[in-house]
Amino acid sequence: MDNLIAGYRRFRETAWPERRKIFEQLAERGQRPRALVIACSDSRVDPAMIFDAGPGEMFVVRNVANLVPPYEPDGVHHGTSAAVEFAVCGLQVPDIIVLGHGMCGGIQALLQGVPAPLGDFVGPWIRIAERARKRVLECAPAEPQLACEHEAVRLSLENLMTFPWVRERVADGRLRLHGGHFDIRFGVLAMIRADGEFAPA
Repeated sequence: MDNLIAGYRRFRETAWPERRKIFEQLAERGQRPRALVIACSDSRVDPAMIFDAGPGEMFVVRNVANLVPPYEPDGVHHGTSAAVEFAVCGLQVPDIIVLGHGMCGGIQALLQGVPAPLGDFVGPWIRIAERARKRVLECAPAEPQLACEHEAVRLSLENLMTFPWVRERVADGRLRLHGGHFDIRFGVLAMIRADGEFAPA
């Protein structure tokens, strides 16, 4: 914790004076982010750093393995779905990016099984991507981890289209969906092309 407080103090001394006007404008006018980014909670993957974005530019939701569940308005707790609804219906973002990454522990658990201590919440959550796992195992790729990371992004994009207000906005052009994958070893961002394959941005 001491390191984090020290970091805050550096922020107040150096970054805050330079960015004070930006924060004041965001406080007065509210947020109008360019995109919703659905990313993994992994501490090695920071969407703001990857996209070199400043305060107010992106509305970010992070969860284990950057998953979007299907549309299920059943009264149960749905943190990711609530964030999608707020960004799309409230903030009216024009773009959604599902951002996967290399060496994802959530995807590893999906492929190899969830370790016993993580069964209460991680296990049920990861099962959202069961279809992605099955697709990968049917193809037997040379790199199943990478293939499953890609497939989980595709599945989350499919699940986004089960939300009626996402589907409606995509259909009339108000909203665009994108899939990406960041290789943390080499710093390479790949995006899904029109043919469904990933290629370096």
